[in-house]
Amino acid sequence: MSTKQFDVVVIGAGPGGYIAAIRAAQLGFTVACVDEWSNAKGGAAPGGTCTNVGCIPSKALLQSSEHFEHAGHSFAEHGIDVAGLSLNLGQMLKRKDTVVKQNNDGILYLFKKNKIAFFHGRASFAGAAGEGYEISVAGAANETLTTKHVIIATGSNARELPGALFDEKVILSNTGALAIDAVPAKLGVIGAGVIGLEMGSVWRRLGADVTILEGLPVLLGAVDEQIAKEAGKLFAKQGLKISLGCKIGTITPGADNVSVEYVDAKGEAVTAVFDKLIISIGRTPNTNGLAADKVGLQLDERGFIAVDGDCKTNLPNVWAVGDVVRGPMLAHKAEEEGVAVAERIAGQHGHTNFNTIPWVIYTSPEIAWVGKTEQTLKAEGIAYKAGTFPFLANGRARALGDTSGMVKFLADATTDEILGVHIVGPMASELISEAVVAMEFKASAEDIARICHAHPSLSEATKEAALAVDKRTLNF
Repeated sequence: MSTKQFDVVVIGAGPGGYIAAIRAAQLGFTVACVDEWSNAKGGAAPGGTCTNVGCIPSKALLQSSEHFEHAGHSFAEHGIDVAGLSLNLGQMLKRKDTVVKQNNDGILYLFKKNKIAFFHGRASFAGAAGEGYEISVAGAANETLTTKHVIIATGSNARELPGALFDEKVILSNTGALAIDAVPAKLGVIGAGVIGLEMGSVWRRLGADVTILEGLPVLLGAVDEQIAKEAGKLFAKQGLKISLGCKIGTITPGADNVSVEYVDAKGEAVTAVFDKLIISIGRTPNTNGLAADKVGLQLDERGFIAVDGDCKTNLPNVWAVGDVVRGPMLAHKAEEEGVAVAERIAGQHGHTNFNTIPWVIYTSPEIAWVGKTEQTLKAEGIAYKAGTFPFLANGRARALGDTSGMVKFLADATTDEILGVHIVGPMASELISEAVVAMEFKASAEDIARICHAHPSLSEATKEAALAVDKRTLNF
């Protein structure tokens, strides 16, 4: 067993970890990054949940399934006749796997470019070592790393439902949901959050009869209520069946199906049988095998690593970022924290602004937002003005053939500062960035209303929604 010395050791090569490692290397530190993800051949697969079984493969399947749906339903309107349309699911999954591998390989290249030592294996605390720590790496070759600074970026795991453990055959987590080898006739989904809606959308487009069971009485409670209601109508129109206010009872897996007993919002007992069941009820912090107790690393009551506002743990020179700490479980939040921590280690003033972190749900239409919702502003007693503009009145959206949804601005009633922007519609994930920039610079709705936007473009709906705050839209 060899021992190697580094300034910084990063545990985990997901978005938070690999970005933290790169920024630390840019700042002149000697850096190692340890990650245990493996591909089907046993090779290293850095990128974490996001790259391997989350953001990246889900977007690949969402794109492929959207192409399939367009070919079957909307191409004819464009004068494109498709005869003998068929689904090659094997090729679709193969493409998804290729996209994942390209991202894995890209991260390995970035490590090499930035002279970061990468270790494929599971890292755990072995104990203190002088002013720093010893980190054990259990892999093909066991290693011991010594370091002054440790950044923990071990991510999260899918939360299991008691009595319905994942077998990835009929009861699926996000991992199994991305690798179903035949389109199920009936697909059940428990949880109408981001993963449930995205995976439900993929398999509905490919031909599954999809039912989503949600425990809350409203759809997407964290989303602006007006936007969530609009999205709900559009999902229903597409044939995505969403039952709210469900109380899940016994789940019984069979050889090739699964039975779900639940009580619906009306109080009626229902038994549904599905070919596959995706459970997407949130995620739990991953501290498995970290040996936190060996060094006295403190966890909070929910199992997250306890950190302060700067991502410092209770141990000197030990930091934690991303899904394993408080705050939204978003890849880009993890990246921002990773950069900020690397800069703090270097004596700089890294910063992460939780108030301007964008959220996106990659359904069709997409849903994206930043800042406060209307219901939050009401609850906080903040006086505001609202402006909305529908994509129905946007020329580019008409040309695209996707006029669903709207852009909504919320601005302070007195100062006109933008407090929140909410979008449901085409390319919402891209459009939201303008709002993030505007809010970072504390722009007013009037600032956006006065900026020239290209015509025809979807971004004009953003300008028009800003104009709507002052009740002076030009195209609606």
